[in-house]
Amino acid sequence: MLTLLSHLRLSARRLALPLLSPLILALPLSAQANDLEIHGSNTIGARLAPMLMTAYLQQSATGKVTERPNGKENEKLLLANANGKPVRVLVAAHGSSTGYKALAANRADIWASSRPAKDSEIGALKSRADLTAPDSEHVIAIDGLAVLVHPANPVNELSIDTLGKIFAGEIRNWSEIGGSDSPIHLYARDDRSGTWDTFKSLVLGKTYKLDASAKRFESNDQLSDSVSQDASAIGFAGLASVRDSKVLAISDGNAPALKPTQLTVASEDYPLARRLFMYSPGQKTQKMAADFLEFAQSEEGQAIVSRSGFISQNPMAVKPNFDDSVPASFQRLTANYSRLTVNFRFSKGRTKLDNKAQRDLKRVADYLSREHLTAGELLLIGFADQQSNELRAQMISELRALSVSKALKDHGIPEAAYTGYGQYMPVGTAGGNSGQQRNGRVEVWVRNH
Repeated sequence: MLTLLSHLRLSARRLALPLLSPLILALPLSAQANDLEIHGSNTIGARLAPMLMTAYLQQSATGKVTERPNGKENEKLLLANANGKPVRVLVAAHGSSTGYKALAANRADIWASSRPAKDSEIGALKSRADLTAPDSEHVIAIDGLAVLVHPANPVNELSIDTLGKIFAGEIRNWSEIGGSDSPIHLYARDDRSGTWDTFKSLVLGKTYKLDASAKRFESNDQLSDSVSQDASAIGFAGLASVRDSKVLAISDGNAPALKPTQLTVASEDYPLARRLFMYSPGQKTQKMAADFLEFAQSEEGQAIVSRSGFISQNPMAVKPNFDDSVPASFQRLTANYSRLTVNFRFSKGRTKLDNKAQRDLKRVADYLSREHLTAGELLLIGFADQQSNELRAQMISELRALSVSKALKDHGIPEAAYTGYGQYMPVGTAGGNSGQQRNGRVEVWVRNH
């Protein structure tokens, strides 16, 4: 149950406020004590975090949860009453890096980030918390970084390499890539944005640098609206902010071009898919924050993620539409199955499941129970990143599938069938960190009824 006293953090910032009680009414809302503060990503803070927090508070609130401006751009206050006590939550959405700084300075209870924590950030906070541990790193949604153009633009797909050249200014006219004879106008998120960090990492990398002509935006929605009004524009934003712009299909290496969809993004096969995180100080996380993070990752919380425009982690079965790039042997293998919108991926080595995968084990078990399916109707298919020979790749792919099958036993799913498909059907550039993280995966298939 929520109470103001049980959730009030006695930081220096907040301890000083009771001494000023005669002046409280004269202060702006942002100067009053908050029971919980979420700082960071605009992608998360614009809609998703307020929606999740509102639903969480409504579980124990008396009356309606009220959302009010905080007097600062991209900041919101959520106000509620629980057990006759007021509860105040601040959501400040100024970019992922600002959330890390607020958490490090003990000004935030939760850091919302649209990128993983950097090694430097993990190292700086290691005395307080392990940001790589399951009790600190929480995946709350999956997002697809949508590449946006004007609705009338005839270009339908681009490779990641071509996209990098465009944003580096090496390709400056749409006619060079099959479009009209017009200059390309670049639209990009600002330097504090996790969306920008993701684009820089996945598209520009160490090869390209953003051209100085690019217009920068603090908000995904503002960027998308500007692209939809400029026939020469190209930009990128979170999937929930497509609005009136046109979305391009993106290819990585020899893999087929994919548009961001429920299946391609949830499975992280789409080359610009990304995880949306909330970070907390592990065992030192205050109770209200810990309870909220658990709610956000629950089945109910993930249903809210879906309503917000992002991709839920609740599994659903989809029958893929195979194109000519899918081998006939794989089509025969999966002919009587549908694919779940979840892939198991690995953090270290060949078979150690990452933090999201650990929670996905329970999600798959819950899905089977909900749909009245047995372990005999499940098929796990492992894949390897490119190896020195096919036999090695086959062994690695089978070991990955076996590791998931064994892990599912702890969730009441005995002896799930599994197989390996080697290094075939890559979803991205094989080899290296990117290839290992995306191609090294285990797909989950369920028998059709």
